[in-house]
Amino acid sequence: MSGISGYHHLTLSTDGAQEDFDFYTKTLGLHSVKRTVLFDGVLPVYHLYYGSPDGDASTIITTFPFRKPGVYGRRGTNQSRAILQAIPKGAADFWVDRLNARGIEAHKVTRFGTERVIVAHPCGIPHELVESDSDRREPITNAAQGIGRDHGIKGIYGSVIATTDKTAMNDFLTIALPLELESQTDDGDVYRVPDASGVIQRVEVITDRESPQGTWTLSGGTIHHLALNTGDEETQLKLRAHIEGLGFTDISEQKDRNYFKSCYVRSPGGALFELAWTTPQGWTSDEPPGQIGKTLVFPPWFKDREAELRAGLEQADFV
Repeated sequence: MSGISGYHHLTLSTDGAQEDFDFYTKTLGLHSVKRTVLFDGVLPVYHLYYGSPDGDASTIITTFPFRKPGVYGRRGTNQSRAILQAIPKGAADFWVDRLNARGIEAHKVTRFGTERVIVAHPCGIPHELVESDSDRREPITNAAQGIGRDHGIKGIYGSVIATTDKTAMNDFLTIALPLELESQTDDGDVYRVPDASGVIQRVEVITDRESPQGTWTLSGGTIHHLALNTGDEETQLKLRAHIEGLGFTDISEQKDRNYFKSCYVRSPGGALFELAWTTPQGWTSDEPPGQIGKTLVFPPWFKDREAELRAGLEQADFV
């Protein structure tokens, strides 16, 4: 079975809220889609969402800035390694020039047969802007930041996972999810994420037996999870049952994320995956259409804690 149609979002834990917001909206030209708070635990931490103006699935990057609580992790092996975003064919030079002009070190490489711009988030998490000539998604433009359709990010291209054992990871990706193994090269293994619209999105798996074990908890400087889109609840729960039935029992019950519903599963290669689908109201459940990502909003179950959470959040100017 499959039940997956592309990525839904990618989530990472970062450092400062202001530098995070500025990197995604001002440097990369994404739009603020939602500003809310961490739904799990008790720490007052922002949960920031970025993507296309309407928050289309497969464009969303979400972050937890952990500077104020001072919780930091370690990047290493058996962990997601890099965030990959698609850009139009021929746009790499534009991004290298733009990033370096802003004092952000960037350079081009060719890997898995694609031209890429290598850059790091201010907290150090590797990002790659990958030229994708068969991606039919409309580029995300941002006139205020000088980014037009010839260069704008199209959405998620994929992710890189570092692991000590690619064999166990292959079993999980091809049997449990399942994804399609496209190629095995000296660079690593490439898996195609099924997508009903034909958009090419991938998971790239590399072997790393030298780095220390990476942190799995929510902690600054690390990628937390990779969310795949199941489209609806029935498909999500069937896929969840399929994965659990194979023996991958480190899988959560469904969790209500207000804008989408989620189940999480830890892969044998260490990376945390999420199965997600957007609720009918989605981003407009607490902000009107055309105005999403403009205000700080809280889920209904935090109504009695709203003042406490506001007081504990890091100060940032989200403009």
